[in-house]
Amino acid sequence: MYIDTHVHLNADQYDEDLQEVIDRALNSKVEKMVVIGFDRKTIKRAIELAENYDFIYAVIGWHPVDAIDCTDEDLEWIEQLAAHEKVVGIGETGLDYHWDKSPKDIQQQVFRKQIQLAKRVGLPIIIHNREATEDVLTILREEDAQEVGGVMHCFGGSVETAQESIKMNFMISLGGPVTFKNAKKPKEVAAEIPLEHLMIETDAPYLAPHPYRGKRNEPSYVTLVAEEIARLKELPVETVAEATTKNAERFYKFS
Repeated sequence: MYIDTHVHLNADQYDEDLQEVIDRALNSKVEKMVVIGFDRKTIKRAIELAENYDFIYAVIGWHPVDAIDCTDEDLEWIEQLAAHEKVVGIGETGLDYHWDKSPKDIQQQVFRKQIQLAKRVGLPIIIHNREATEDVLTILREEDAQEVGGVMHCFGGSVETAQESIKMNFMISLGGPVTFKNAKKPKEVAAEIPLEHLMIETDAPYLAPHPYRGKRNEPSYVTLVAEEIARLKELPVETVAEATTKNAERFYKFS
């Protein structure tokens, strides 16, 4: 069995065939899926999906690219929704210095506020980090994020950064990029970081694994991520599936 720990089934890309996508995931032994809401529209959809399907859970937060649109009212709404029995984490939040829609200082403020929120509600934090590793780690330390811990989603950093994150009570989640031929860092992380610290995800509809790279991703492809980690670790894929599933069950405390 597998768990896709980070998927956007609430994205417009699935409007035409959502049920078929879900069925393909279940037929591929993906037993649970965690849907990430990162603005008003996607948070509402994530909650709806979690209410409609026993095996779907929701994570809610505000994406760093859109931090400039995030109000205190939005964060209060997220904090109220966090009491929902199917909400299992806060995010995805963090920093994204690749896109310049939201100035860095505003991203950092909204990130800090969501860490504080996560600590108040006692839920783990799902981190989005793009070209901002140093600032992400600094803010996590300064805000004492290890109190609730979290996960480095679709991790693309170095083994050293992964080890630093683990020391701060964070899991490392690998997605489609670990299967890319030129993805040196994710492959090194997959090989070197002990299985007990790893989870798997698709980030679908984005970042489809090889051989679907460039196409729409979907949660059934999480098996390809597990297969590549197994190859790199020289382990049976069943071992990777079982360990990452147990890790996700423990991390998200699924009810």
